[in-house]
Amino acid sequence: MPRVIGIDIPDKKRLEISLMYIYGMGRKLSNEVIARLGLDPNMRAASLSEDDIARINALLQSEYVVEGDLRRQIQNNIKRLISIHCYRGMRHRLGLPVRGQRTRTNARTRKGKRKTVANKKK
Repeated sequence: MPRVIGIDIPDKKRLEISLMYIYGMGRKLSNEVIARLGLDPNMRAASLSEDDIARINALLQSEYVVEGDLRRQIQNNIKRLISIHCYRGMRHRLGLPVRGQRTRTNARTRKGKRKTVANKKK
């Protein structure tokens, strides 16, 4: 298995698809990297040479935010929202949906078991 930025990418899949196993790389970014390096998107990842892998590593580390750096950046953004006590930060802290979804039904599978939200007294 080729190892790109510390991630083992599947060698039996096409290069375009196997690069998507890296956190933060979707189809568009994968195709962009392949085009910039002049590689064939239909080739299998197993047929990458050491030189190709080194070029992919160098490009991803120098110009894109992926994998560990991206995870760290997202966590820092969430911590900042929590620390300034904004609405989104409070929702993160309570483990409730952040982006305006309903909570009367659903919204339990992603965030764990049922959490009681204080109701208005009648």
